[in-house]
Amino acid sequence: MPDPSSTSPPGLAARLRVALASASFTYSGVASALGPTAHAALSRNETLPGLRETRGGSPVETLTRLWLLQATVPARDVERALPGLLDPLCTAGMLERTVGEVRARVDVRPYATEDLDLWITSDLTPGLDGGPSAVSPDHVLGISSAATSLAQLTVREPVESALDLGTGCGVQSLHLAAHARRVVATDVNQRALRLTRFNAELNDVSNIDVREGSFFDPVAGEQFDLVATNPPFVISPATGQRLVYRDSGLPGDRVVEDIVRGVPDLLREGGIAQVLANWMIVRDQPWQERLSSWIPSTGSAGAVCDAWVVQREIVDLPTYVELWLKDAGLHGSPDYHERYDTWLSWFEEQGAEAVGFGWINLRRVPGSTGQLRLEEWPYDVEQPIGPEVMGLFDRTARLRHLSDEDLGASRLVARADLRQESYGAPGAADPEEIVLRQQRWTRRARQVDTVEAALVGASDGELTVLQILDAVADLLEQDAPDVRAAYLPVVRDLVTEGFLDLEGS
Repeated sequence: MPDPSSTSPPGLAARLRVALASASFTYSGVASALGPTAHAALSRNETLPGLRETRGGSPVETLTRLWLLQATVPARDVERALPGLLDPLCTAGMLERTVGEVRARVDVRPYATEDLDLWITSDLTPGLDGGPSAVSPDHVLGISSAATSLAQLTVREPVESALDLGTGCGVQSLHLAAHARRVVATDVNQRALRLTRFNAELNDVSNIDVREGSFFDPVAGEQFDLVATNPPFVISPATGQRLVYRDSGLPGDRVVEDIVRGVPDLLREGGIAQVLANWMIVRDQPWQERLSSWIPSTGSAGAVCDAWVVQREIVDLPTYVELWLKDAGLHGSPDYHERYDTWLSWFEEQGAEAVGFGWINLRRVPGSTGQLRLEEWPYDVEQPIGPEVMGLFDRTARLRHLSDEDLGASRLVARADLRQESYGAPGAADPEEIVLRQQRWTRRARQVDTVEAALVGASDGELTVLQILDAVADLLEQDAPDVRAAYLPVVRDLVTEGFLDLEGS
């Protein structure tokens, strides 16, 4: 496998950056060259529509064919698109020239978010047009759905220091470098580290410290304001060939458990860790109970965290095994059924019933007790979701120091995007069901009763919580002290979940 930064002539990354920009080889430039239909086909690993749309010979079309579509391109077209760079890129192992033709040996891909325009170098995407998808053990993955999910989940507040644990091609580090003064990127895969260094140079980013090592070893004794990690979380018996980008070498979901147990010690007070993960759902134990046991939320010594864990998807075991066997290029291989059966048998031995996928967000807090929130939310959310992670942690922190008396004296405001939905038989005097639904971020929905609906409806910052509850109790002919006692805990939930805003929040 080629290693660009190990053989790159000095200044190659900077020269390439200038050439790519001059060729309009940006995310918007490529999207325009391909058009929506061919762009969508490429996302399905189909190149023919893209090849048909990029026959004009312009620099952006040439580079799109060369790198994204993995086509063989005439050398004269590459020299025109990348003046003076063909030979240096061949020397660096990024391109390969045979007589009058050139093909890519690594992928160079434009990547953009609302705030960033980047180029990401990684190994070539396997399996285009149904071709072979097997990869080497040290394969460096490019922009994957998991990578973009973590990027959208990550809190983007300005911080002093951030850690990208298991950096891969470095895409999370490049995101972090935009709002952290110092970023540390770690990985056990030396090729990944070389590509991360090259990508930092390619994007003119100088505040990333790249280190080799396993898990927490490269940062022993250090602490950070933010940790983001997309670990090799594939749950397997840890047998057979290991693909470093997805297989930790540890059995089951131990890699996620070990990270969740250990990462709080890497956090400064108030620091946040965000983990994209898989976990086993086992017989006779709710998944929330199992994951709660991993999180240090109580104790007189050591790190204590608030946690927000969201199970976004549940996958049945056959589907899970098929997914990752195909990812390894083993579908249709002579031993496919044997591997499949072995994996399912191992799951059975572990007592697994399914696999959960989701987010684990931790925030280190002072004191000896943290708040744990573990929930299922498989529905669409607004991306990026990072602001809501920060918002929930901030609301939790404010409520921790707010007594019931203080909460009752607060003047709350219903969030502006909230909508109320009522359901019932046509013509009925009262609805059978009332639902409050947020229109932004998690787009959370909550079924409420008459008291809750009236409370939220009256929360405009004018009256205190207790004044509203007393008025509702009088209206419904209920005992006011009983209503207060029953609904103050509900008010805490409504604030935590973002249905109601504390005054000044």
